[in-house]
Formats: sequence, structure tokens, C-alpha cells
Amino acid sequence: MPPLSSSIRPHRPLTAIGLRLVAVICLSMMFVTVRLADARGVHVVESLFYRQALALPVVFAWIMATTGVRSIRTRRIGVHATRMAIGMTGMVLNFLSYILLLPAEAVTIGFTMPIFGTILSALILREATGIHRWSAVLVGFLGVIVMVRPDAGHFPAIGVAVALSAAFVTASVSLVLRELGRTENAGVIVFWFTFLSLPPLGAAMLFYGQGHDAMTWALLLLIGVTGGIAQICMTAALRWAPVSVVLPMDYSSIIWTTLLGWAIWGNWPMATTWIGAALIIASGLYIAWREHVRGAASAT
Repeated sequence: MPPLSSSIRPHRPLTAIGLRLVAVICLSMMFVTVRLADARGVHVVESLFYRQALALPVVFAWIMATTGVRSIRTRRIGVHATRMAIGMTGMVLNFLSYILLLPAEAVTIGFTMPIFGTILSALILREATGIHRWSAVLVGFLGVIVMVRPDAGHFPAIGVAVALSAAFVTASVSLVLRELGRTENAGVIVFWFTFLSLPPLGAAMLFYGQGHDAMTWALLLLIGVTGGIAQICMTAALRWAPVSVVLPMDYSSIIWTTLLGWAIWGNWPMATTWIGAALIIASGLYIAWREHVRGAASAT
């Protein structure tokens, strides 16, 4: 089923914003829970497996209640497999970034994804990228430098490298999603990503799976459920409003992750983290605004 054209989509911006906020809060909870599970001896492969396995019933139930089971049929299984491979790589790196860095630091570096997206669009898709967006890219990377302060040595270099790699790979996924979105419903994309990831993760579980106590199982359950709800809400939000309306809500994740990090571990970001976050967020929002302007201009 092709996605609805923007001209016939219902427009309920407050509903879309609410759904996106729920998605962002769930993602913040998921990533913080991954860090908690790691502290209890859970291997990252286990977190990934239960994230996908427990999210699949949630995603499938949502599809059954909306577009129906027939909607998951696809003729582009190869592209879905490519999206899965790149997406799982990004998920591994994202999980590791929250293990290696404090939550507020990991989420802030993750905000560089639109910056890498702009670079990849220019280099791979040959999209015209003017001085405005290149300036935003430079401001974003300046924000990373201000936040990390390489000379100070207070951030683990491996953690920063993993977080930046996660943002780069996630930006790469967006290019594949752009291609898939031309013919595939958003629910179909979510389903096949989750479903196709289970065989390789299941094979890996033969080596890394282990028993846990009740509290650790509860954390793994929370990872899967919050991940599934987040995917559904992010997809549903785009049914009620365009990306330009809901995207700013993603940046609220720094609030939720900071509050969770403070409540659980007593960590509060340094002043340079807030300054760097402001620069990175401003860069991402400006890039999104320029995309909106270009889209509106091409439609007229």
C-alpha cells in the first residue's frame, strides 16, 4: 500500500505532537533501561534481541488494528533486508553509546544525525546543498567540540566515537527509508525491520543468551515494550502532521534523559554539555527548516 499523499492526510497537529512526545519519552526510557540492564550483566546482544522480539507483537497488533495483515506484503524484501542490516548496526551503536556515556551526553551527540544526513544527501544523492545548510553543519560540529572539549579528557574517547558513529549510521538509514517510503507504508517498514532482525539476533543469542533474576527480566521487558510503543507512536504521528511539525519534539529527549540520569545516578550535565547541545539542536532545527522551505518551493 503506498503512503497517503500529503494532500489527503488528515491534519491534527496537536495529536501528532502528543504522539511524538510519547515516542520520545519511551525511547529515552528504553535507552536508560539498556544502561541499567548492562549494569546487571546483560550483554548488548540480549538487549537487542529482547528489544526486537518483545516489540514485534506490539507492532503486529497495531498493524492488525489499522491497515490489516495484508498490508505487510511486499515485493521489496531485499531493500527491507538492507534497511534491517544498516538499522541493526545503528541500534547496536546507539545502545553502546548509552552504556559508554552518560545518557544526556549520548543523546546530545545523537542529535548530530541531521548533520550527517545533510552531508550524505550531498555526497550520495547529489542534492543541492547551499551555504545555509553547510553553515548549519559547521555550527553543529562546533557544538560537538564545545560539549566534548577534547583537551579536557572528561569524556571517554571510545564513547564519543561510538555515539558519532551511531548518528552517522542512523543518518544512512534515513536514505534507505527515503527510497522505501516511495512505495511502502510506514507500518510495513517497521514490521519488516523488526521481523527480519530476529533470525540473526536469535543466532547470536546461542552464544550470549543467559538466565537472569526477576528484576533483570523486568528491565528487558521494559526495553522491548517501550521500543515497540515508540515505533508505533513515531509512525502514527506522521499520519496526523508532516515531519516539520513533529521533528522539534525529538529534541525534548535531552530533558527526559537528563531527568532520568539525575534521578537514577545523580548525574547532571556540565555547562559545556548544555552549550554544545544548544548549538547542535539549533543546527538540526535549521536544517529541518531549510528542508521544509525547499520542499515548499519545489511544490509550487
